[in-house]
Amino acid sequence: MDIRIITATTALAGTLNDSAAARDLASALPLPLPLSDFHGTEKIADLPGRLTTEGSASAAAAEAGDIAYYAPWGNLAIFYRDFQRSAGLVILGRINASHKRHRTEPAPPDDFDRLAIPSAAPALRGGRTGAAQRDRRPGLSH
Repeated sequence: MDIRIITATTALAGTLNDSAAARDLASALPLPLPLSDFHGTEKIADLPGRLTTEGSASAAAAEAGDIAYYAPWGNLAIFYRDFQRSAGLVILGRINASHKRHRTEPAPPDDFDRLAIPSAAPALRGGRTGAAQRDRRPGLSH
């Protein structure tokens, strides 16, 4: 499932996998989310509710560019550096971009502190018009 991650100046394409947790996140879109840096490795945001982890592995390692859910805290994480295997980490998808940049930079773009995920594309949500695709406010979207 394709999503967009939008900051004040940047739009990144991403793809969610077909896990129950990723489908749960997609059903909650659109989501404007304030992000904060966590340990120089990832940007995190509190989600409005918990995602299901049914059928997910009990632990995962993250690579730069991964979109993940950390079940113990109930937050979304977007990794800009690789991270060790962690209990409760569920990989939801990836940012569809060159991840080389993320591995060599000390942090993501300066404006990557708030994002929005607009709602699903028309084909995914019953043929709505493209208003969500035109919405350029920060966030995540399909």
